[in-house]
Formats: sequence, structure tokens, C-alpha cells
Amino acid sequence: MQALLGIIFHSLGGASSGSWYMPYNWVRKWRWEIYWIIGGLFSWLIMPFIAVLLTIPDWQGILQAADPVVLRNTYIMGLLWGVGGLTYGLAIRFLGMSLGNSVLLGITSVVGSLGLPVLRNIPALAKTLPDGLSFSDLFGSPGGRIVLMGILILLIGIYLSGRAGVKKDQDLKHIKEGVNKEFFLVKGLLIAIVSGVLSAFFSFGIDTGKAMGETARELAVQNNYAFISESGGGFKYLFENNIIFFVILWGGLTTNLVWSLILILKNKTGKDFVDKKSPLLRNYLFCALAGTTWFLQFFFYGMGETKIGNGASSWTLHMATIILTANLWGFWRKEWKGVSKKTYNTILIGIGTILLSVLIIGVAKWLYPELNVLG
Repeated sequence: MQALLGIIFHSLGGASSGSWYMPYNWVRKWRWEIYWIIGGLFSWLIMPFIAVLLTIPDWQGILQAADPVVLRNTYIMGLLWGVGGLTYGLAIRFLGMSLGNSVLLGITSVVGSLGLPVLRNIPALAKTLPDGLSFSDLFGSPGGRIVLMGILILLIGIYLSGRAGVKKDQDLKHIKEGVNKEFFLVKGLLIAIVSGVLSAFFSFGIDTGKAMGETARELAVQNNYAFISESGGGFKYLFENNIIFFVILWGGLTTNLVWSLILILKNKTGKDFVDKKSPLLRNYLFCALAGTTWFLQFFFYGMGETKIGNGASSWTLHMATIILTANLWGFWRKEWKGVSKKTYNTILIGIGTILLSVLIIGVAKWLYPELNVLG
């Protein structure tokens, strides 16, 4: 039953993650930086605050008592992830939901799986990182070799998706209308690489802030909170990760707020906030919906991880659901309308290859639990 609940929570989180950008498509007469920061205030400030207020016992005391190094490092991971989140929106803008999410999530999967193992091979950095396997250790174990094979397949999937993007650019060279009007392959792919790498820092931030989540769990058990369950001989609190998300998202808010304000001042778009020529109420509501949906991906992810109890398998299920949901939206929006059959088949094969690789990595980490300390 616990595993089933975990699958349901992760599926809801993945569906939220694959869908959150859609409401921005219905915002009218606002420039990108305006609707991005309005939605972002709900994503990184309002909804996380409501979540900790309702679910974390003595959340202020936890933050005050936390090791300053833990707070600092978790916040820094959030800052770096914030750049990834900022460029994520731009990549989707230029590549579309389908191609953009496939490439972004593929790169994030690679970095999320190999980022910490590679850094652990650098002596000066290894002692500052959580304990776990190094990159060289992967070659010495059957599970590690399966993970590396999965990553190779993932890179092939990314290549095929990128190839489909090149073909789409050629097929639609003279079509600049509807959902294709902002399609810009080279710029989009470059931004997607930056975003894919830095987006993985959210996962690193969760590792860095685990001590705060453990404190929240202990307090919840002491105060007889609901939603406590036994897992592996200990206890899990369904919402214990919310306090970690709260700190990570401070960093994300900082990065995105600074960049959005720079664009607003540069482009002189501040009047959009109150310009009655635009449908103000509609725009604010859709931005709020986008921001709230964005936060729900991690809200449900944190709940699912406490049920399944396996961070790596949780991440795999989460990523697979995002890929499926985002591409369903992409096809629904007719982002590949007008392309040749060869191009259409190429993106389908690329998406399928990425999904296969994610599942292979997840199965490897399920069969070989020692791999769950990769990152």
C-alpha cells in the first residue's frame, strides 16, 4: 500500500512538472519577464511558505537551530538551481514543450546521476560532499556498469531529439505562426544545456539539507502529527521535505527576482503589472496557476519519496512521468505539425530512447541499493 501511494504521489508530481508551463500560454499582452516573475512568486515564495506553515512543526525553530553551513550550502544550491530554472523557461519558449523537456530532462538525468560521483573523484572536493560512490567506483560494480549503459542510451536519445529539432527547423523554415513562431533551435539548445546542468542542483540541495528534514520528522513524531509511517525500521513524515524545499527556493527566488527586475528596468515593462489594456485578472490568475502547479511537483515528490523510501527510484519515476506528460502536451499543442514523417518518427524514437534510459537507470538502482548514494 505504501509503494502504491508513492507511485500515485510521484505520478501527480510528474504530471504537475510536465504541465506547469501550459498556463503561461494563455497569458495575453504581457512580456515574458512580467508573467515569469508573477508566477515565480507563487512557485518560490507563497506556496512554499503556505506548505511549511501548515505541515512543519516549529519551522522557524528548525531554521534558527540549523547548522549555518547547512543553511548556506542549501541556499547556494538553490541559487545555482535558480539559474537552471530561469533558463528552463527560456528553453521551453524557444524549443517547445516536447523537444525542450526531452533535452532538458535528459541532461538533468545525466548530471543528477553522475554529478556527485565525478566530483567525488576530485580529492579537494570529495571531503566536503556527502558520502557515496565515486565515478571510478561505477566501473567496478555490475549495477554501476548498468547505470553507465543507461546514460549512454540517454545520450543517444538526446542526440536523436536534437536531430529531430534540426529537421524540424528545416521543415518549418518558412512557417512562423502559431506555436512555431518563437522556435529557435540553436539558441534553445544552448540554453537547454545550461539549464539541464544547473537544474540538477535541486537534487543536490535536497541532499545538503537532509538534516533539516530529519529534525522536522523528529518533531512531528514527538508531537504525534498525522501522516507518520514506519519505513526501514524508522519513521517517515509525509511532509518532512517541505522545510528543505523552503530554503532551496529562497535561492531560486533570489536568482529569478534579480534577473526579472533587470529585464523589467531594461525593457521598461513595469507598466504591464497594471496596464488595463491587458486582461489583468485573467493574466494574474493564469500566472498564479502556473506557479502553484510548478510547486506541486516538489510537494508531491517529497510525499512520494517518504512512501517509497528510495530516492533514486523516486527520481526515476518522477522523471519518466514528466517526460510523458510534457510530450503529450507538446503533441496536443501541435508543436510538430507540418514536419515530415521522418522528422516526426525521429522525435518519437528520441523520446522513447530517453524514457528507456531513465527506466534502465531506475531499475539498476532498485536492484543494487548501493547505487542510491550516487547523488
